[in-house]
Amino acid sequence: MPDRTSAQPGTALGTLFVERNLDLVGKLYQRSVYPAALDVAGGKRLSSPLVVDLDPTTVCDLACPECISSQVLNHGQIGKDRIVRLAHELAESEVRAVILIGGGEPLLHRAIGEIIEVLHGAGIQLGLVTNGTQIHRHIDQLATKLSWVRVSVDAGSADTFQSFRPSRGKRSAFPQVIDNMRLLASRKQGRLGYSFLLMQRFDEDGKVTHSNYDEVEQAGLLAREIGCDYFEVKAMLDEDHYTVNQRAEDIELVETQIARLRELEDDAFHILYSSNWQAVRNSSDPVQPKDYHTCAVTELRTTVTPTGVFVCPYHRGNPKGRIGDISQMTFAEMWSTADTTVIDPSEDCRFLCARHATNQEIALLPERPAAGGLAEDFDPFI
Repeated sequence: MPDRTSAQPGTALGTLFVERNLDLVGKLYQRSVYPAALDVAGGKRLSSPLVVDLDPTTVCDLACPECISSQVLNHGQIGKDRIVRLAHELAESEVRAVILIGGGEPLLHRAIGEIIEVLHGAGIQLGLVTNGTQIHRHIDQLATKLSWVRVSVDAGSADTFQSFRPSRGKRSAFPQVIDNMRLLASRKQGRLGYSFLLMQRFDEDGKVTHSNYDEVEQAGLLAREIGCDYFEVKAMLDEDHYTVNQRAEDIELVETQIARLRELEDDAFHILYSSNWQAVRNSSDPVQPKDYHTCAVTELRTTVTPTGVFVCPYHRGNPKGRIGDISQMTFAEMWSTADTTVIDPSEDCRFLCARHATNQEIALLPERPAAGGLAEDFDPFI
């Protein structure tokens, strides 16, 4: 079994969490990551990616109108037997971290508990992005076997939650989600995050008809009271992943609330900006030019879904970004024949990409002296 020595759940909190775990470029200089990054910089293929984004299912129990994954929803799931075998295949590979995500809601897959057990037992670090409705069903495993859980809440009240994240029934799922987060916070060994995606709806004249912008502070206070480690503000993207610039008064509304929340920060609770909200608040151009034609990060991490394997989450469901299918072959067989260069970032990734700076850094590695001060492993989620 591969040796995996990454930090265990719960070890990278406080200032260390803020300064290191969010530094995607800095993560390249970990002892177990740097050799792989250097190989990729030199044009070599890896025996497996280091990180896998795994979509167990495309089924979701919410019906969010603004869901950016709407085009890939309700296309089935990876079969129970196949996904358990996949977990064992990843366990025998050089994969160091798996993010359970979607697509759909990962906790709705009936084999999710077994998947977590297999991967965690192999020393693979686990992260989870969830809507929070099913946390209570898997509380023991989520509390003890995951490095982090990020819940997409996007509201500070039941009414706003029901507007932007409606359940398929009549009642808002907000109380259940908050109760679940509170339960997990009381038992967690890893990190728990409250994710807030800023959303607005407009009428034909461009007037705002619905917004959650005025609930940022309310949601942040709730996140702290629940026991979350961080509260993250994110900007809404269009269906092609481009940021949507906002009116100055709306940015000011959000920033004023964030400033008040920052006064409550301490070693146990942090306010985070996503890179796309930073771009919006700085009125950056939604188009991010790239002067390279292959994405090095696609060799370091990949996205496995029920409908195929894709170069990254940005291209989930995009036929051009599809590099394989684990339904007909093992993960190792798929990866050995995958062409991770099918996407040209200069043409296909003109949106703001969180791994752009990582790609730029990898390109420079061969020109630099051998790194002498590599960091001990602290976060495999590169």
